[in-house]
Amino acid sequence: MALDLNDPELEFADLVSAYQSWVMAVINDEKLGGEPLLSDEIVDDALNAMRFLPDVVTSAVETTLARVYDVDADELAGLLYPED
Repeated sequence: MALDLNDPELEFADLVSAYQSWVMAVINDEKLGGEPLLSDEIVDDALNAMRFLPDVVTSAVETTLARVYDVDADELAGLLYPED
């Protein structure tokens, strides 16, 4: 279900969860070789969530998931934000 930014019930945790889902999907698809999880909806939700999440929160999510899935933090940053 797509993130509805106009929903009065939307909580900070929903934004963190949307961002976390995107990071986990990228790790899964690019590093773990599992069944592809990344979808346009996940990407859109993460981009919307990033507009409202402080940098320290997104950084904490990235650092934590990089450690959990044994991915180098710099490599993860390159996967999430590739330089075109």
